[in-house]
Amino acid sequence: MTSGRQLYRALAINRVLIRHGLDEFLAPTPLFRYRWLLKLVSGGVSQRDKELSRGQRLREALIELGPIFIKFGQMLSTRRDLVPEDIADELALLQDQVAPFSPEQARRIIEQELGLPVEQLFAAFSAEPLASASVAQVHAATLRSGEEVVVKVIRPGIRRKIEQDLSLLKRLAGWLEKYSAEGRRLRAKKVVDDYERTIYDELDLRIEAANTSQLRRNFSGSDRLYVPLVYFDYTRPRVMVMERISGIQIADIPALQDAGVNMKVLADRGVEIFFTQVFRDSFFHADMHPGNIFVDASDPQQPRYIAIDCGIMGALSREDKRYLAENFLAFFNRDYRQIARLHVRSGWVPAGTSIEEFEAAVRAACEPIFGKALAEISFGHFLVQLFQTARRFNMEVQPQLVLLQKTLLYIEGLGRQLYPELDLWETAKPYLEKWMREQIGPKALLQQLKTELPYWADTLPQLPGLVHQAVDNLSGLNVKIDQLVVAQTAVNMAQYRQRQQLLFAVSGATLALSGTLLWSLDKGPWWLAALLAGVGGLLLIKSLWQKKPAP
Repeated sequence: MTSGRQLYRALAINRVLIRHGLDEFLAPTPLFRYRWLLKLVSGGVSQRDKELSRGQRLREALIELGPIFIKFGQMLSTRRDLVPEDIADELALLQDQVAPFSPEQARRIIEQELGLPVEQLFAAFSAEPLASASVAQVHAATLRSGEEVVVKVIRPGIRRKIEQDLSLLKRLAGWLEKYSAEGRRLRAKKVVDDYERTIYDELDLRIEAANTSQLRRNFSGSDRLYVPLVYFDYTRPRVMVMERISGIQIADIPALQDAGVNMKVLADRGVEIFFTQVFRDSFFHADMHPGNIFVDASDPQQPRYIAIDCGIMGALSREDKRYLAENFLAFFNRDYRQIARLHVRSGWVPAGTSIEEFEAAVRAACEPIFGKALAEISFGHFLVQLFQTARRFNMEVQPQLVLLQKTLLYIEGLGRQLYPELDLWETAKPYLEKWMREQIGPKALLQQLKTELPYWADTLPQLPGLVHQAVDNLSGLNVKIDQLVVAQTAVNMAQYRQRQQLLFAVSGATLALSGTLLWSLDKGPWWLAALLAGVGGLLLIKSLWQKKPAP
């Protein structure tokens, strides 16, 4: 049963929606019948709101509703496979327009988490926040050892507010799916569930700290991307201390131009960094909106990116990466049948899906894209079209690909804002082709062997015992077979010889592998490695040259 507090919050939300002229969003809910009362209480729609688009009105309503709804709107803006284009474009403009909480509250949380007064933790601490976001705010500080840092502090009481609003959002999503076909199509409950996982991860700053450290390690020594250092001794669930960076915010185009930054190089490097994160590391920053990206312009002709706020990261499996690379290349070659095959082969659409029908649907969605100049073709919008088409064939939503789509849209938007003539294919296609070559053929096999060698080295000492046990078992089997040979038919003799071949094959393969490992890992004298490999090879040859039994 709905609690009084939930009912009050629901009425407050609906009142805001009514005031911004968004009562159409109430249609699927039981409260729609009482909209006349809500209009009376809210004072109706202002003349200004009447002149705005529904996307603009929704964006302003979410800002008024507070941090959780702002964050929810940001997440919805990435779901272009679900949300209408006009609304997604407006929600993408949502920034963290949230009033800061008091310095006293920030100090209290820091002292509770770190167990010492702020004066003992820092040589200096700025009461005025540098930035205030929906979940946390950031203060400048100086460690007692002299390093300039920023202190990120989770908003007080935010978890309780999130729990309350999420409970209400789940109830509203249930109403949408129960009373509205559109709500069922949008999979409202699934959207809220995805949001719940994301927002709770952001409430534990230890997760962000670990993500930041991993990304920093991945780009250690890079002249393309810099990730600030995390001070783990000062990091707790509600507090994180990190190196303070200085740079030009990526969206400040006039400042970048005044600094003489080579905008083409900057745009190209952004694309390169994205594909490196995705295909080399399988770990990418999934919240790369302009507020989280800065530029080090100390060398204007070779500018370097600086990334902060690693609360949301994406990860891809090897299969995901190959799927993406093959789909992008098939799209570029306009091979729509290959795209259809890839979806069926991956299991993301049902096995019985008609390749021909899926191919026709993908062609209808993608062919208009090629009416544009190559430099105007959008990777992100290709993925949007692809996911929307695949959903008609019951494709399961893949959260990791949704995050990637969102990030790709950010990267493209920023890149073309920096350098309007940016051609993503110029950078991406060679990168994808090179990556595909590295996944297939001798080079990929050697890389896989190199990856597995440490495991084999650990198991090497066990091999003699395993070989001895195998030989004993097979020898015992041979003895039993010998006792039956006299009474057996020619068929049984053939089985006997097959077992002998198996014995030689297993022993030969084991000795050959042992010799190869000894040589590769330099674990023993070269002559022993050669001897083991040689004897193993002879046994393998003998297993292949066993004479067939006489007919």
